[in-house]
Amino acid sequence: METQTKTSGGARDFFINLGAIIALGVIVGNLISLLFTIINKAYPATTGYNYFGSFSISWPVASLIIFFPIYILLMWLLERGYSFEPEKRYVGIRKWLTYITLFLAGIAIAIDLVTVLYRFIDGQELTTGFIMKALSVLVVALGIFFYYIYDLMGKLNSTSRKVWSCVALIIILGSTVWGFSVLGSPRTQQLLKYDEQKVNDLQNINSQITSYYSNKGFLPKTLEEMATGNYYVNQIIDSQNQKPYEYVKTADKTYNLCAEFNKASDGNTNGKINTPIRYPYENTPWVHPAGRHCFEQTINPNTYSKPVPYPI
Repeated sequence: METQTKTSGGARDFFINLGAIIALGVIVGNLISLLFTIINKAYPATTGYNYFGSFSISWPVASLIIFFPIYILLMWLLERGYSFEPEKRYVGIRKWLTYITLFLAGIAIAIDLVTVLYRFIDGQELTTGFIMKALSVLVVALGIFFYYIYDLMGKLNSTSRKVWSCVALIIILGSTVWGFSVLGSPRTQQLLKYDEQKVNDLQNINSQITSYYSNKGFLPKTLEEMATGNYYVNQIIDSQNQKPYEYVKTADKTYNLCAEFNKASDGNTNGKINTPIRYPYENTPWVHPAGRHCFEQTINPNTYSKPVPYPI
């Protein structure tokens, strides 16, 4: 009976320790992702282009809300078990996972410092965004490193663990509040997702129009005319208002694609205008204001190849 109790206790400790470390990894990864996303938006790069779909914080915030309480609960269960059986604090699985965590945190600190030093020596610009990202990684990694060092040294008690937990909670809550203040509320995030989908739909329609011209040598009068030729345009509608997108032929080689947008794609951020937003997989920026907007498109006449007649 004693052997069975020890075995089940060992399995319990194994999975609680493993679960705590996994939860910690999820928390750290999503916290860094959240901070990087906020920094990308608050301090946009002066060169290059920002991608419209890269400013969502929904996933990291949701992960932090779920996994941080799980981590606290698992650590509480471990400490509660150690108070009854102190020898469990030195079981193999706990020591292995602790040293692996320390190793990874140390590697993250070293890489972070090497990256900053390399950019400085190489003469690259140390932008505000880059410095804040480096500080974010450094602070998080140092916090984890010193927490587990103190734990191994036996310098943590119930009071100090509560202090560390409160500090971590404040950092997570502060990052979340900062994220919503910079990027907007969940409703704003939803509206931005709608706008991203609208641009993607217009890009698909634009691709079909280009294909139509390359095959026939002229632009269609309407999207319905294209649909009769097995072009995938008639089924693409605005997912927000369930209305078809607008296509207007303005000349032999020019046309407009129109949609209703919720937010401007190049809004003000800290008094600065963001660089034009390039949507993924497109070579030209699809910048739009809030409200109804038409993208003026010009077809490349070289895409049409006249059929060569066969010799008699």
